[in-house]
Amino acid sequence: MKKTINRSVIDYFIVYLGCMIQAFAVTAILKPNGLIVGGFTGVSLVLGKLFSIKYTFIYYSLCLSVLIVAWLILGKKEVLKIILLSTTYPIILILFDNLNLNFIDANATDKLLSCIYYGIIAGIGMGLILRKGFSQGSSDTIAKIIHKKIFPFLSIGQILLIIDICILSVSGFVFGRNAVFYALIMHMIYTKTVDTVLFGFGSSLVKIVIISKETDRITYYILNTINRGVSLGKVTGAFSNKHKTKVICICSARESILIKNFVAKIDRNAFINLVPVISAWGKGYGFSNLELD
Repeated sequence: MKKTINRSVIDYFIVYLGCMIQAFAVTAILKPNGLIVGGFTGVSLVLGKLFSIKYTFIYYSLCLSVLIVAWLILGKKEVLKIILLSTTYPIILILFDNLNLNFIDANATDKLLSCIYYGIIAGIGMGLILRKGFSQGSSDTIAKIIHKKIFPFLSIGQILLIIDICILSVSGFVFGRNAVFYALIMHMIYTKTVDTVLFGFGSSLVKIVIISKETDRITYYILNTINRGVSLGKVTGAFSNKHKTKVICICSARESILIKNFVAKIDRNAFINLVPVISAWGKGYGFSNLELD
């Protein structure tokens, strides 16, 4: 019991450390240098500049609004997964914003360096949060709602990409075209950093193997929500001598976290094996074309 409590305290410490790192990246690098990103942070910065309102308050309002909508559409279980950081991360962001931090001098010559710093620092923060299975309940939750109610044929990852493209397109009119270019650079560095924190230095593709009594539900989730292909195989337990079905899927590192969280919700006794994939050829998002050299 004591070990469980200690582990829980350590997990929460790591998660809130990740939140503080992210808040530092936003308030000390992103905002002072006039840079933009996608997600709720990007929306808040755009609305804050248009209406002369503090972007941190807008961010908090958006998070609370998503909580209410998620409760109505996705249900209580989904809200419980995001309520902690949805209500506390904006407070951390407000506190850091009031410190008036500036990690890099806001000079035009430092824009590219600022992008690199933000991508790495914010990516480390988000990686720590995702590694512990938490969510800030921002654009990820919006993507889940859209997937469930409007575009079930699109994966959550694809919807997130569309959301970010829309936000950056609008941001270009407010902050200028150069800001969008810098945002793309930051996004690439940010994404790679998150993958590195989650899975170390290696491929962003992983192979996930799941053995569970809920094979049908897991397969349906991967095919229809994650929009990834699935292979099924037979295995025999050496101890029990029972025949079981294993689910095999090659996906991105972030998608594997979504799959793991879903499996944990429906079958706490499942077995999951995850290994990095050097390369994958064939049809599929992130796969290389199968061509003769």
